[in-house]
Amino acid sequence: MEHKLAIITDIHGNYSALKAVLDDIDKDNKIEHIYCLGDLIGIGYQTNEVLQLLRSRSGISFVMGNHDEAILDIIGGRVPYSRGKEKVHHEWIAAHLDQEFIPFLAEIPVTSDAIYNGKKLFFVHYHLSEQNVFIPLDKEPTHVKLDEHYRTSNADIVCFGHHHVIHHFKSNERLYLNPSSLGCNYHPLATYAVLTIGEKGEVSVAFREVFYDNKEFLLGFKRLNVPDGDYILKGFFGNQHLRYM
Repeated sequence: MEHKLAIITDIHGNYSALKAVLDDIDKDNKIEHIYCLGDLIGIGYQTNEVLQLLRSRSGISFVMGNHDEAILDIIGGRVPYSRGKEKVHHEWIAAHLDQEFIPFLAEIPVTSDAIYNGKKLFFVHYHLSEQNVFIPLDKEPTHVKLDEHYRTSNADIVCFGHHHVIHHFKSNERLYLNPSSLGCNYHPLATYAVLTIGEKGEVSVAFREVFYDNKEFLLGFKRLNVPDGDYILKGFFGNQHLRYM
């Protein structure tokens, strides 16, 4: 039988965007499972709303993102990767995280695998070093560089996030797919991908954008005095909030 999967990533504490995407996914009754590729929280401030919604649903598999990991490190008394203003932001998110969600976050694995109609899928937030830590962001990826990084992998499809732009690379070795950030966009749009694997292993990818009303979410950064809010509103949302002020 054909398998249809939704791939979401980088929600970044944006409940409004997540709700819009899940509502859109629910309209397609052929989608059988959702894979979430990390960074559920951080940047956006709707931490508990996002985690409550995700935890309330079945049929979602998760992998750990770097923001999720940093916030868990702070809660656990460990040194996070973040420094300076980013660390202050993570500390604020950690302080506002409802403790009931800590076990849910802590149980998320770094990677996961699946097989559909003979196609081997590998899910990760971003590419890992030999020490199993995220490598620095490559802003100019190519299928050649990705093939070299995954030269020992037997995966046919590698799904990842972290870099908030679409990646859709196909080499002789495998397909590389990043649907872009669901929660961070310069427009009131939330993005995800639908991956379809046919009975004979044929693969198709569709990228979907869902409109949502982001006004209250954007204005909330000022209302709640979210640390580094001005930088976040400019760098991750293109100062869209200015149209509402």
